[in-house]
Amino acid sequence: MKRAERLHALSEMLRRNGSRGHSAERLAREFGVSVRTVKRDLDALQRSGAPIWSRPGPGGGYGLAVGASLPPVSLSAAQAVGLMAAASAAPDAPYSDLAAAGIQKILDVLDPRTRTRAEDLARRVWVNAHPAASRAIRSALEEAMAEQWVVRIRYTSGSGTTTVRDVEPVLFASTNDQWHLVGWCRVRDAMRWFAVSRITGASVTKTACGDHTIQEVGKPPANARPVHGRGE
Repeated sequence: MKRAERLHALSEMLRRNGSRGHSAERLAREFGVSVRTVKRDLDALQRSGAPIWSRPGPGGGYGLAVGASLPPVSLSAAQAVGLMAAASAAPDAPYSDLAAAGIQKILDVLDPRTRTRAEDLARRVWVNAHPAASRAIRSALEEAMAEQWVVRIRYTSGSGTTTVRDVEPVLFASTNDQWHLVGWCRVRDAMRWFAVSRITGASVTKTACGDHTIQEVGKPPANARPVHGRGE
C-alpha cells in the first residue's frame, strides 16, 4: 500500500472508530508497518489539519475529534478510473446511480493534471455491462432497504407464476451474475431470495420492518461477500 493510500485508510479508520482510541501498536499491525511509521503518518495527518488527539492509558491511544471533518484526500488517476470502471461495469447494482454521481463529484475536484490523466486512462477501459432493471423498481427497492420499510413487490417465479408479496428487505446479494433482494416474505412467513430481474413492480409501503437480521439469511454463497472490504 502506497503512503498516500495508507494515510487515507488511517484517517478513515480513526473516523469510523469515533471517540474510541487506537494504540499505535494496533494501527501498526492493521497496516503492516512499524510503530515508528504509524507515528510519522499520524504526525503527517495532524500537520495537514486533521484534528487527531492522543491520550495515554486504557481507552486511549489515537483518535479523531468527534464531529470533525477531515481535509480532502486526493486520488491518483488510476484510483479515479478504478471507481469509474466499477460503477460502469455494474449499472444494475444497488445505488449505482448514486455511486456514479459521487464519482463525478470526485472528478470535479481533482486537480486539472490528474483529471486529464484520469480521462485519458478511462478511454482505455471498456465495459459491456448487463442491462439494468427498471429505474423505478430499483429506486423503490433501494429506498426500502435504506429506510428499512416494507416493500410490496410483484414477482414472477421461474415457473411463470406471478404473485404480490410484502417483503421486509434484509440485504441485496449478487451471485451467479444476478442481483437478488433478500428479505422476510410476509406471505410465506420465511426468508426468501427474489431475483431483481423478475420483479415487475415495487412500491414502498412506509411500514417499518421488523427485527429480522442478516444472520437469519445465513452464510453468503461461496462466490459472494460484503462490498465493504472489512465486512464480516
